[in-house]
Amino acid sequence: MDGQVEEIWIDLHDELKKFIHSKVSDVGAGEDILQDVFIKIQLHIHKLSDSSKLTSWVYQITRNTVSDYYRNTKSKPNSNDFDFAEQENEEPLYLSLSNCINQKISKLPEKYQQAILLTYFDNYSQTALAEELNISYSGTKTRVQRGREKLKDLMIRCKNLQTDDKGNPITYLNPEK
Repeated sequence: MDGQVEEIWIDLHDELKKFIHSKVSDVGAGEDILQDVFIKIQLHIHKLSDSSKLTSWVYQITRNTVSDYYRNTKSKPNSNDFDFAEQENEEPLYLSLSNCINQKISKLPEKYQQAILLTYFDNYSQTALAEELNISYSGTKTRVQRGREKLKDLMIRCKNLQTDDKGNPITYLNPEK
């Protein structure tokens, strides 16, 4: 799994699973939808032009994938009207979630932030990034690696992220719950 998609998985997996299961009563179908969502994220992450909209972009993919499920299976949705755009006076679910990855990227020093955003969100190869930044390929490689390490450190220190004894992320806890 691509490192960026892996981070999205860590941050949003449980929340997306709950969201999908609130819309789809068939547990197996819900798991399939969740897998489809992450495949779509993997295939299209390079098209995301504004990293600050990552969470809403992921939820749009999720809503569309659930809609496709109902369209293709002719099943009836859980809710009476299948209104994903919550009630007028309610905040949509995805807006109430922590946008942890984007917040952590914005806390990186500029040179690492730029390396992460260009390689993961704008789909630059490290060679193309070296040319763009006018630095050596090995310097670019180091910058991307250090940026990922710094981002991982920020993620691990997040009070809402639970890790195992070795510091590997286990689950992300929604601060709203």
